[in-house]
Amino acid sequence: MLVLDADTTRSLLPFDRLVPALRDAFAQACEVPLRHSHTVEVPGADSGTMLLMPAWRSGSYLGIKTVTIYPGNAALGLPGLHSTYLLHDARSGRPLAFVDGNEITSRRTAAASALAASYLARADATSLLVLGAGRVASLLPYAYRAIRPIKQVAVWDIDAAKADVLVARLQSDGFVARRVDTVAAGCAEADIVSAATLSTVPLVQRADLRDGIHLDLIGGFTPSMREAAPECFAGTSVFVDTSEAIAKAGDLLGPIGQGLLTASAIRASLTGLCRGEHRGRMDEREITVFKAVGTALEDLAAAVMAYEGRTNPL
Repeated sequence: MLVLDADTTRSLLPFDRLVPALRDAFAQACEVPLRHSHTVEVPGADSGTMLLMPAWRSGSYLGIKTVTIYPGNAALGLPGLHSTYLLHDARSGRPLAFVDGNEITSRRTAAASALAASYLARADATSLLVLGAGRVASLLPYAYRAIRPIKQVAVWDIDAAKADVLVARLQSDGFVARRVDTVAAGCAEADIVSAATLSTVPLVQRADLRDGIHLDLIGGFTPSMREAAPECFAGTSVFVDTSEAIAKAGDLLGPIGQGLLTASAIRASLTGLCRGEHRGRMDEREITVFKAVGTALEDLAAAVMAYEGRTNPL
């Protein structure tokens, strides 16, 4: 069985190829059962979450990702998320590759965000505000640069020191980057706002969203998580990665519960966008909002891309 470590997996998943691979995956048929989610109690600390995410394409590949999310890890100096991925031959069940799940997760999450923005952000978008400075957040400028001419990047994080580290890295890679002290200040100059945090309180307010902006919310994945105020979903064009987001994302459950949004008002999923069933952004003044909770389809597509990058494909 092939083993792809973090460095190898990263090198096999460049964003200029991963974004189109995800577009193809969403446009094609794929079996994606609902993820299993389990709470893991941690004595004296916040509970952890374990996710099991299978997906397969008949006659092709089958894979499963295991994910553990521990918000309390920040106090221990550890990443809040760890994951592994096992890829199989769907025709026989034979294990093919053990792939670094952290790289799969972080890169496919950033790439899916960019994929949505390729339909929803203005074509002339050049400025990006990143909320968060963790693993996924740090990749967003590079993923967005694959689909839009991003030049200016502002970073906000609850930990200013972490934001400064990310800003320095972005500057060394050619971005005009800076830290902002408030989310509102960053939104005022951004064409795209992308939030990748584990926040349980809204960070983005409705007053922060000027005409033509694209708001991307990819951090929260449970009913208790919030990155945007409920009012951000009223009078805006809302899109999701999959229908699962409507049932699990606090960012959507809140405004739906308050009558500010209905499930039927959501314009399209990534599948609908990638299949051409909805064109995405309709005009330059439209405020678009994309909410994602992640899907095993993305993991499978990334794992297959990494595997086939080192072997002969099935």
